[in-house]
Amino acid sequence: MIIAIDGPAASGKGTLARRLAESLNLAYLDTGSLYRATGVATIRAGGDPALEADAVKAAKALDLAKFTPADLRSEEAGIAASKVAFIPAVRAALLDFQRNFARSKASGKAGAVLDGRDIGTVVCPDADFKIFIEADLETRVRRRVKELRETGENIIEARVRADMQARDARDQDRTVAPLKLADDAFRLDTSALTADEAFAQARAYIDSKVPKAKR
Repeated sequence: MIIAIDGPAASGKGTLARRLAESLNLAYLDTGSLYRATGVATIRAGGDPALEADAVKAAKALDLAKFTPADLRSEEAGIAASKVAFIPAVRAALLDFQRNFARSKASGKAGAVLDGRDIGTVVCPDADFKIFIEADLETRVRRRVKELRETGENIIEARVRADMQARDARDQDRTVAPLKLADDAFRLDTSALTADEAFAQARAYIDSKVPKAKR
């Protein structure tokens, strides 16, 4: 079983993907972490995440073991990620990693769930289930501000909103693998939903498509 979950920043796709992975015994990959790590690695090397040569070099040499969760959840990492993800050569460098993860048979796992921006349209267009998560901008800003403040960052809400709007524009307007709804995706707006409610709706959608004998 392969589940592809796409959506903009702070829409709730990561939380949902992790819960689905746990409940269905699936391997989980946050593909955004690959782009965040590439962006941070580029900065650490003294490069510019917006420059193709710098970003591609970091992507090809990427080693996720060199980063802590805190390294990848910072505001700086998120901004850098949206810049490197805009570069076609970076996306190409990371595409095989994502596809191999989805298709590999992890020991004891029944499949994989991946979340990102282009999983259902580019990385795994043949996924068994595609879920597109969305939420209004103000809801996403509140979620991200809360998340960052809980890590101890001194965050200005107006700046988070401006950065998120810029990231949304980059994600939707890039020529290669833009963020968009797959034709056969289940659309889930989490603006007014709790994490439990979003999970319940996603799980109900999956269960309605899977024969009981295979659950």
